Amino acid sequence: MIEFGQQILAAQPFSTFLGTELIRFEQGLAELRLTLKPEHMQQHGFAHGGVVAYMADNALTYAGGSVLGGNVLTLEIKVNYTRPAIGEALIARASVVSSGRTQAVCRCDVFAVANDGREKLCAAAQGTIVPIPAQKSGK
Repeated sequence: MIEFGQQILAAQPFSTFLGTELIRFEQGLAELRLTLKPEHMQQHGFAHGGVVAYMADNALTYAGGSVLGGNVLTLEIKVNYTRPAIGEALIARASVVSSGRTQAVCRCDVFAVANDGREKLCAAAQGTIVPIPAQKSGK
């Protein structure tokens, strides 16, 4: 499954621009890693909230997609920032809480990883993931 997920990530121009890596992808679970660069930071020296939210969003979508199959989108997302994301990397770990035919509710924790490898929670998120409706021909 991870090879398939990595192909999807490679097809996302924004994800490749940021340098995101998919490091775990299984049924109901996903884990993304982003090595932080100066371009990811805001004026106070920690990862921009938009970067943290992106990590949560993408991890949630991978987790939901693993149970819904194929093409999915985030219908809604809620992110609670718990502390500044200070470190050398971000790791987003997402899992499916509940799923059915038409949606998956997922949760994600985003951690800032220090130089010594210690992780500190910097955001907790929840989102609803839905399949993309099949396109009708001629439209």
